[in-house]
Amino acid sequence: MKRLLLRLVLLLALPAVLVALWWAASADSTDVYWPPLRTILETFPDVWTAERLRSDVLPSVLRLAGGYALAAVAGIALGTVIGSHRRVRAVCEPVLEFLRAVPPPVLVPVIMLFAGIGDTMKVVVIAAGCVWPVLLNTVEGVRAVDPVMAETARSYGISGVARIRDLVLRSASPQIFAGLRQALSIGIILMVISEMFAASNGLGFTIVQFQRGFAIPGMWTGILVLGLLGFVLSVLFHLVERRALGWYHGLRAAARRSR
Repeated sequence: MKRLLLRLVLLLALPAVLVALWWAASADSTDVYWPPLRTILETFPDVWTAERLRSDVLPSVLRLAGGYALAAVAGIALGTVIGSHRRVRAVCEPVLEFLRAVPPPVLVPVIMLFAGIGDTMKVVVIAAGCVWPVLLNTVEGVRAVDPVMAETARSYGISGVARIRDLVLRSASPQIFAGLRQALSIGIILMVISEMFAASNGLGFTIVQFQRGFAIPGMWTGILVLGLLGFVLSVLFHLVERRALGWYHGLRAAARRSR
């Protein structure tokens, strides 16, 4: 119980300090672009009603989930193939390095030409940016599979789907999850950027509308919602990761205790 309370205090200490500093620094502000935090918090419940959450936040989350899931499936599948075959990796590596160097926001106008301005465009933009950390981390994780374990699997006749599922993906899973974590933050950024182009709802669209209408406190509430959304998604990802990689964290804890 004491450890749980200590972790909770450590978790909330820095946010509390930052909020207190923001409150104090902005308390006497008369700048229209830098309203007091008190004004922003008073505006928050008036702006983010249940109806607005349903009409703006929910579509954004669904687009993010669709693009992220598409990137995860494509990244893991392609990364497994590329990482498992040296010749395929040698052929694909120059192209991959070129494509991943192109900033995903630059592709928004191009994707709009082919996918239109609907939700498909936004999902594709998110997937196009999220796929790279997943793909590259999967490639490196597959390449780093323990050769002794690989030889043992071969000796026992474990091959095909069973080898990929029980050896390759399991061994590479810590690095795959590292790529998925990076992709999550990229996905949130691209979700907002894609909604700033030819959108009629979503968090990015709403924030821009507030900015264009000089509803600056409302704009700041949108930024706070984005931060809270990112925090909630990070916590959920951490819970999934801890459950999926329980064996890995257990091995690391045992190794630390044995030192």
